[in-house]
Amino acid sequence: MEEMNLRNYAYIGDAVWELFIREKTVKLTENAKKLHQITTDKVKASYQAKLLQTLDLTEEEHEIARRARNLPIPVGRRSNQTEYRQATAFETLIGWWYYHNKEKLENFLNNIENL
Repeated sequence: MEEMNLRNYAYIGDAVWELFIREKTVKLTENAKKLHQITTDKVKASYQAKLLQTLDLTEEEHEIARRARNLPIPVGRRSNQTEYRQATAFETLIGWWYYHNKEKLENFLNNIENL
């Protein structure tokens, strides 16, 4: 498989993560407002940044996360650069696992508690 750039992995990772969260939240309530609130709490940068800190990464994955944290960030996201960079690294890893290690991705998603 041809290697993608890190931004594309983050883009795919964002979609994979959002779908995972939505699949979980639709089982919790039928109220649209509550669905939106629960979902946004789990896809926001601060939550993703916290999850990144819990991951047990290989050297290769650690390097991918490091490189993703160093990507240029949009001007509008600069109010909390550290959090946004961590979230980008998290999404990049989710996208990378989606293409290169679905087993690790599934294990990670299956083991997330308290969603």
